[in-house]
Amino acid sequence: MRNSLKTNNRKSMSTGKETTNVKWTDKMAFEVSLNGHKFMIDATPAVGGENKGPQPKPFMLVAIGGCTAMDVISILRKMRVDTMLEDFNIDVDGELTDEHPKHFSHMHVTYSFTPKEGVELPMDKIEKAVKLSEERYCGVSESYRKAMELTSEIIIVK
Repeated sequence: MRNSLKTNNRKSMSTGKETTNVKWTDKMAFEVSLNGHKFMIDATPAVGGENKGPQPKPFMLVAIGGCTAMDVISILRKMRVDTMLEDFNIDVDGELTDEHPKHFSHMHVTYSFTPKEGVELPMDKIEKAVKLSEERYCGVSESYRKAMELTSEIIIVK
């Protein structure tokens, strides 16, 4: 019988495992099952797809954007800053290499905060929340940082 217990020298041990299923449906289209949700991914017609869903690589942008967004709003909620916001939005831009295998060489995350009318946002708390997400809590940022350059900026929309 094989022993499946693995050890590593990292500070923290694994807390779980994520899985997905990607099932071919037709041509270049696949049905993805993830955390109880189903959605389609596909390719463009130029490479044999029918554009029935997004292509898979841009989900890397969604992963970092969603991860850091959830961290930041959670931290701001604990700081009681979330009630000062009219809107909070994240844009992620990624630069792909020209050569195959084409991969992201750089991602830039733009955090945009819109305060409620007449409210001055506490920049120290906004900056702290973003920094904590980027450097401590967002596992996607941690993974990507090892593979590419990550940059960010904070914008206050008036």
